[in-house]
Amino acid sequence: MEQIIKFNQSNRQFFNTLRARVDNYFKTNNLSRNANSKMVIKTIAMLSIYLVPYFLMVFNVVTFSPLMIFAMYILMGVGMAGVGFSIMHDANHGSYSKNPKVNKIMSFTMYMLGGSPLNWQIQHNVLHHTFTNISGKDEDIDAPVWLLRFSPHSPHYKVQRFQHIYAWGFYSLITIMWSITKDFNQLKRYEEMGMLKTKQTSYKKEIGKLILAKVFYYTFALIVPLIFVNASWWIILLAYISMHLVCGVIISTVFQCAHVVPEMKFPLPDSSGNMEEDWAVHQLQTTANFARNNRILSWFVGGLNHQIEHHLFPHICHIHYKDISKIVKETANEFNVTYMEIPSFRKAISLHTQELKMLGRNAA
Repeated sequence: MEQIIKFNQSNRQFFNTLRARVDNYFKTNNLSRNANSKMVIKTIAMLSIYLVPYFLMVFNVVTFSPLMIFAMYILMGVGMAGVGFSIMHDANHGSYSKNPKVNKIMSFTMYMLGGSPLNWQIQHNVLHHTFTNISGKDEDIDAPVWLLRFSPHSPHYKVQRFQHIYAWGFYSLITIMWSITKDFNQLKRYEEMGMLKTKQTSYKKEIGKLILAKVFYYTFALIVPLIFVNASWWIILLAYISMHLVCGVIISTVFQCAHVVPEMKFPLPDSSGNMEEDWAVHQLQTTANFARNNRILSWFVGGLNHQIEHHLFPHICHIHYKDISKIVKETANEFNVTYMEIPSFRKAISLHTQELKMLGRNAA
């Protein structure tokens, strides 16, 4: 029988105080917790980065050389990551709009990236956000292949001492694996775990939707360009793969830099399934912010360099993270709760590399 994990409920003063202060911030400033005009402009911009190169090629607006086709697909890869960070992510958390129908429509962008909204919601919203950095529960640190080790509680192999070098290659494969096998494997696993019932759906219904989604995606992303773009099939195929490699390494790096860096904890429950800390303190022990003052990066990654705020308030649109981060940091300091902040993205990548090296060289 799977162990039920319970967070400490004896002292929730930190989160109760923080939540009241954040609520007061929105009430005092008469602000919605959801998207505003800036978010709408960002949505249009991100979709444009992804779709404009596509339509320029498909409609043969100009004659593209093979090099330019690769450049267009690489730009689409950047756009894919931006759409994932800024639109799909908020929509699947229900934070893009207070209207569930709008969130559902915007979550359709997940299909445009080759993935499944339902699988994402279970893996990310339910498992990762609830059980952050808990081995066996948080699939984000349970590496998909034994060559990678993201937790000190995962199996250790000698070859992993080189993972800080080769991990980036695996990172680049994340979205292309979504589109090929991962979604099917996840859906079957979540059915066996009983997770589909919690979403009031069935495996039969979802596998049908998933197959249709894959047909749509491959028709849109690969078959249509193969038919209409004036280039050899192998150029289109290689360019398409390059799009996914670019998107994959961007998405993976941003998420990994928030949880797999030095000073992050990987706590385990006791034999009865009890965690030492309450849920909110656990989130700060397992999550780091980086480059909070980098406006360009914050805009592109959908505020996910403010991962602490996102984990504590996933139902608030990321457009507000920078402002509420001041409240979160002050409250954390007041309650002597560590607020992990890395000054730059470059430093965050460096620290993540150090953590990969440490995890690769040391057994738990």
